[in-house]
Amino acid sequence: MKKNRLVLGGGCFWCVEAVFLNVKGVISAQSGYTGGLRANPTYENICTGVTGHAEIVDIEYDSNIISLSELLDIFFLIHDPTTLNAQGADKGTQYRSVVYYETEEEKNIILSSIEKAQKNFVSKIVTEVSELGEVYPAEAYHQNYYELNSQQGYCQVVIAPKLQKFMTTFPNMLG
Repeated sequence: MKKNRLVLGGGCFWCVEAVFLNVKGVISAQSGYTGGLRANPTYENICTGVTGHAEIVDIEYDSNIISLSELLDIFFLIHDPTTLNAQGADKGTQYRSVVYYETEEEKNIILSSIEKAQKNFVSKIVTEVSELGEVYPAEAYHQNYYELNSQQGYCQVVIAPKLQKFMTTFPNMLG
């Protein structure tokens, strides 16, 4: 097993986490916060939009099973990377499309993936690409949210279609 890390945000972390927890080769996917100025932010803090944090998912994966490029293909499928600081009704900088990197090699793969994904969108991709800073896990009630609350309205209306889109487009990547 070759463990690697990918930290990204594409709107509400519940949506992103729900998909990546079902990807073959993903070891873990934890909702959290990064990219802001305040240490140890809470959900209430970041929802104000003033801390600068994004809702993210911290993904650990086995690169012998799935590549960073393949994970990014999934990411660009399940959210709209052309909307600035918003995904659907979720609006604010905490919902921005963002991918974090730790090495120049990762940064180059991310930039190539954006270029590749751009062919699927009329509008310009506005996904932020930034160096990874401190990652703070979200509160326990945010973890594995879809699995624990799949009957709630938001889960059925917003998360389930993204999960279905992933499963239909990439059936060979289902974990």
